[in-house]
Amino acid sequence: MPVAPDLERIYDDHAQALFAFALDLTRSEADTRDLLQEMFRRLAMRPLRETTVRDERAFLLRMAHNLWVDQIRRSTSRERVRDTLAAASEPVFAPATNPDSETFRRELDAALAELPPEQRSVVHLKLWEEMTFESISRTLDIPLNTAASRYRYALDKLRVRLRPLYEEIQ
Repeated sequence: MPVAPDLERIYDDHAQALFAFALDLTRSEADTRDLLQEMFRRLAMRPLRETTVRDERAFLLRMAHNLWVDQIRRSTSRERVRDTLAAASEPVFAPATNPDSETFRRELDAALAELPPEQRSVVHLKLWEEMTFESISRTLDIPLNTAASRYRYALDKLRVRLRPLYEEIQ
C-alpha cells in the first residue's frame, strides 16, 4: 500500500520533534516507537485536512500526548506505571565529550525523570519545542495558568536538585 504524500510530509516535518516529545513522556524508546506507530496509523486512516488544523505541530503534539494519556489509563495502576517509567528511563541527551558536561547532562536527565509527567511534558514543550504557554495550554488541553505553574514548579525542582552540582562544576 503506497504512503499518502501528506503522511510523508507530516513525517518528514515533525517526526523528530514528535519522537523527542514522546520519549520525554514515556521515558522508553520502545513505548515511544509504539506510540508513534499508533499515531501515524491513525493519521493514515484519517488524514489531516489543512482547513481543520490551524497549527499542525501543536495538533500532532497534542495527539501524541493524548495517546500517551490513553496508554497510561489502560494500565492497571498509575503508581506501577510511574515506577516502570522511572526504572526504564532512556537518556534524553547525547553523551558529551567534556566530563563536566557529561556529568551535568546525566544529572539533568535524572532530574527531569524525577519530575511528575505533567510537569515534564510542559518543560519539554517550553524548552525543546519553544512553545508559548498559550500554545502549551491548547496542546495539552489545560488552562493557561496551569501550564505556567507546572513550568514554574518544575524549574524550582530542577534548580534545587541541580544547584549543588552546578556550583561544584563552576
